[in-house]
Amino acid sequence: MKMDVLHSRIEDVEDEVIVVNLFEGVEAPGGATGAVDKATDGYITRLIRNKEFSGKQNEISLFPTFGKIKAKKVCVVGLGKAKEFGVERVRDAAGKAAVFIRDSGSKSFSTIVHGGGIGSLDIEEAGKATAEGTLLALYQHSRYRTIDLEKIKNITKVAIVEADEGKMKPIKEGIKRAKIISEAVFLARDLVNSPGCDKTPTILAETAKKIARENGLHCEIYDAPKLKKMGFGAMLGVALGSDEPCKFIILEHNRGRNLPTIVIIGKGITFDSGGISIKPSDGMDKMKYDMSGAAAVIATMQAVANLKIPLHVVALAPATENLPSGHALKPGDILKSHSGKTIEVISTDAEGRLILADALSFAKTYKPKAVIDLATLTGACVIALGNQTMGLFGTDEKLKEKIKKAAEKTSEKVWELPLWKEYYGQIESDIADMKNTGGRPAGSITGAAFLSKFIEDIPWVHLDMAGTAWSEKDKSSLQQNYIPKGGTGIGVRLLVQFLEDWKN
Repeated sequence: MKMDVLHSRIEDVEDEVIVVNLFEGVEAPGGATGAVDKATDGYITRLIRNKEFSGKQNEISLFPTFGKIKAKKVCVVGLGKAKEFGVERVRDAAGKAAVFIRDSGSKSFSTIVHGGGIGSLDIEEAGKATAEGTLLALYQHSRYRTIDLEKIKNITKVAIVEADEGKMKPIKEGIKRAKIISEAVFLARDLVNSPGCDKTPTILAETAKKIARENGLHCEIYDAPKLKKMGFGAMLGVALGSDEPCKFIILEHNRGRNLPTIVIIGKGITFDSGGISIKPSDGMDKMKYDMSGAAAVIATMQAVANLKIPLHVVALAPATENLPSGHALKPGDILKSHSGKTIEVISTDAEGRLILADALSFAKTYKPKAVIDLATLTGACVIALGNQTMGLFGTDEKLKEKIKKAAEKTSEKVWELPLWKEYYGQIESDIADMKNTGGRPAGSITGAAFLSKFIEDIPWVHLDMAGTAWSEKDKSSLQQNYIPKGGTGIGVRLLVQFLEDWKN
């Protein structure tokens, strides 16, 4: 899809549809909406007076112009209450309008920058959010469709329109950033939505190599023999049950430069059956999404490179399948991790923490300022926080605060859960250094407690994204119109924001 910036008044634009907005409770539209209202002989005002449109959040109206202006139709999207307005409402309104127009059958539209006028937002951020909401909402995963392709509706062109010449430069910069970040989110969504047969550890590693070549990143891939020499016993234990060889993916931005080092780690279980502790068959098809953490960090590196973020950023993605077989890891087995610590395996379905244990231990070799891992780690986190919020755990207050601020800006929500010492008793083992699960009580907390054993004194945050990485239905009713069904690509925008704001 092509997205341009156009210097013009919205009422003068010739397009299939033009998009304006309205705050809840406004009776006399002003600004660009007022100009369109006047040019269409007060049509928007009549909608308001007839109580056909009130400007509530997610409310939308599409009407023909009957030749009164160059555009064929006008779309008005509600912004909700002015006192509750912010950047997330911009993304939401832009996404709502984009999908509504696409589904109505139009191929192109032009929109004002939501929040760039009476909304009083920073114009660059408003432009970025308008573009981001539009792009993210219009994502569709149709790679595997072969029939009825003509029924798939698409927008081919979007113009973001601004009448004030002085605002053009920051809007263009905001849109440029939005495109880079949205393309990275698309990459993450594509990876998550692909079936396990098309993203084996080998295929995922080849994808990482391709991204590195195209974006100037350094890439290394460690195979099983290399990992065995390095002592990655926990990861190799998980990989035992699969015929597909495991891979440890490393991507680096600004390798060799004297810059602060940040390590981001993503769980890469490309398909999770549970292993010998096998999952129920109902819903197991969704376990292709168990590599959402790896998808997020790999995609983040693409954005980091294109945004030229002045940090040394390292992404680690341990990738393997978790399957049952005659060779598979068994409950009761003991593994020796990269750190040298031993782990009693209580459940082979608590495998993500095993591969992350080795990755976290290895991350310390970079002497990083901070380490952040993302993982679809526990069903317990879904029970605790549902499908809207990631669980946040960490060992450093400043780092946790940075992540929280990035989450606020991106609306990729996080909520801190405790890592109190009392929980560590649940993972004590009688025969090894620790157990890989502490049972059902406080499952997400004991999972994080387990991980913390392998990072020790380095500032670290763990994000449990189990409930947020996959959407069972469109979230339009939850005011996130830019998140489609399937893989959400969550984590990419948060990590990019965190890295962009690092010095702050």
